[in-house]
Amino acid sequence: MMNLQKRRKSDMNKMKWLLALLLMQQTVSAQRNHFADVLDIRYTVKDTNRIATSFFSDNGAWHAYALPVPGTATGFTGPLLMDMKGEWLSKAIAQLHLYADGQELPLQQDTAATRYYPGLLQLGLRSGAVQVKMQLVFSNNRESVIQTVIRNNSAQPMQLKLQWQGAALLKRAQFAREDKSVRVTVAGTKHTFRLHWQSEGAWNIETTTDGYTAARDISIPAGGQVEDLQSQGFWPGGEVAAASGQAFATMLQQNEQRWNGYLQQLFRRMPFNEKDRFRSRLAVKSMITLLTNWRSAAGHLRHDGVFPSASYQGFYGFWSWDSWKQAVGLVYFAPSLAKDNIRSMFDYQTATGMVPDCVYADSTENNFRDTKPPLAAWAVWEIFAATRDTAFLREMYPALDRYHQWWYAERDHDRNGLCEFGSTDGTRIAAAWESGMDNAVRFDKAKMLQNGPGAWSLDQESVDLNVYLSKEKTILAQIATVIGQPVGGALRKEAAILNRQINHLFFDTASGYYYDRKLTGELVRVKGAEAWVTLWAGIAPASRVKKMAQYMLDTTVFNTLVPLPVLDASEKAFDPQRGYWRGPVWIDQFYFGVKGLQQYKQQAAARALVNKLWQHAAGMKDDQPLRENYHPLTGKGLNAVNFSWTAAHVLLLLSDKF
Repeated sequence: MMNLQKRRKSDMNKMKWLLALLLMQQTVSAQRNHFADVLDIRYTVKDTNRIATSFFSDNGAWHAYALPVPGTATGFTGPLLMDMKGEWLSKAIAQLHLYADGQELPLQQDTAATRYYPGLLQLGLRSGAVQVKMQLVFSNNRESVIQTVIRNNSAQPMQLKLQWQGAALLKRAQFAREDKSVRVTVAGTKHTFRLHWQSEGAWNIETTTDGYTAARDISIPAGGQVEDLQSQGFWPGGEVAAASGQAFATMLQQNEQRWNGYLQQLFRRMPFNEKDRFRSRLAVKSMITLLTNWRSAAGHLRHDGVFPSASYQGFYGFWSWDSWKQAVGLVYFAPSLAKDNIRSMFDYQTATGMVPDCVYADSTENNFRDTKPPLAAWAVWEIFAATRDTAFLREMYPALDRYHQWWYAERDHDRNGLCEFGSTDGTRIAAAWESGMDNAVRFDKAKMLQNGPGAWSLDQESVDLNVYLSKEKTILAQIATVIGQPVGGALRKEAAILNRQINHLFFDTASGYYYDRKLTGELVRVKGAEAWVTLWAGIAPASRVKKMAQYMLDTTVFNTLVPLPVLDASEKAFDPQRGYWRGPVWIDQFYFGVKGLQQYKQQAAARALVNKLWQHAAGMKDDQPLRENYHPLTGKGLNAVNFSWTAAHVLLLLSDKF
């Protein structure tokens, strides 16, 4: 009897193992053709500078495209050219025209064949028996390639004239012919955009100052088809490379393998598979948001990185706080890019250890007036947790250590071991930027104090900054242990001392909440998201969590329609629509809050808040873009569209079992 029970138990364990293996195989079999149109990128260009829309870029390229609205164009929308800002070069730089016996065929968009797949744009056109299929992929970090297949569905052969036509919307653009290419330059810049036709045959190419036509005759047998192939490249620095001569089928196969690889890596990290339509499509939307914002090394940017949003003119660079958060999301599917996103910021670390706020392709625009909250070590450790790349830890540890020491050298005014946000130029605005929460109410009455040459602090110590520094000490100790540095014990002791200070000096026993603290000892009694990071970092004593959770679940304080705004909803200064950091819901701060609750076994509370986010925040359940932040009372998306750190933290939320 005992042996029979053991055998049955063994058989059940085998069945569970086989079921788990089957589920894993289902998880990693995701294909891009299952995720058509997770984001609506149909767009008509009316203004060269209006870029607050969704579009497609890949491979870190500096140009992008959208799909045309039906009836507006016979080619892909764009391109959008990106450098220090974004500008649409054209409404559609390559529009197809077909002529039979001197008469133009009226091409209409085939909406069923017009799709946006991850890594691929597809445009379908029809005119009677003529069927057109265009596919666009990025072959490298400077060029896109468009294959156009024109099919004759009739029983008779066709003699057609194929003509491409394009005109500039950007007034500074100038066109010139070069053999089978058209080169477009932009006055006042080094920008070069080139169209190159790879198809055989005699091309008649003509240019004007603001446009071109390129035509050739084609013959299509009954039931047959003709391929046309062109490349479109953008070189923001003007250094034009030879066009790739690779067959489109090969490029398409490589593109599909790469994108299916992204998807399969992504779903290995998710506790669901593609059959969960809501979560899987949201995960893929988050992934393509990050990859569309990816820019390759160019100009003074020495490594690849990710824009906060290519859809917002003010975000055409790499930001430190954004980069740390983006990297933690990127490692789910693109670990090499995640590492480079970190490196791109440390490339400009100063001799004293400071990492700049943001860096640009033109390094004269880099902002060294402030840095951003220290989450770099967290990002590096999360990359290591996913990749087990100890070489990356060895590479980054010295820079992380210098950055950590810089805070105490430059941002501890009274040398008590607690740091303040500040600036290098003594301005309060730059000090507020350094917090990442630019206009947060807690800083309204703060003043500047000089610590030394080029080093200034606000006259208040911030709870979140010191929690981040404590977390950083713990992570640096972990890294030191892995790479064999004998400093882990000392760092852990420092973290323990700092934690005691945080819990003693920043916590108000009367209200049961953490606040910033003036150097005089007075607490800045404004309830905000900065308190939740004590939960995320595991610093708060368990006895304090119940009261903090009550605030987070109180519908008059933080449990709004979209929950966990960065400011107490009962505050007089609460202004989500216009307030930026004075009331909206930011998904990074939301994540710190619910992850903190989860770590203190408040699973039901965390799950309820996450479900409200999915239910009410714009763009979570449809094909609309992820936003920079959200109105807590209406769910409306606010500020920039296609925001990278929102996408990264959506992936973190989806990967947890809330």
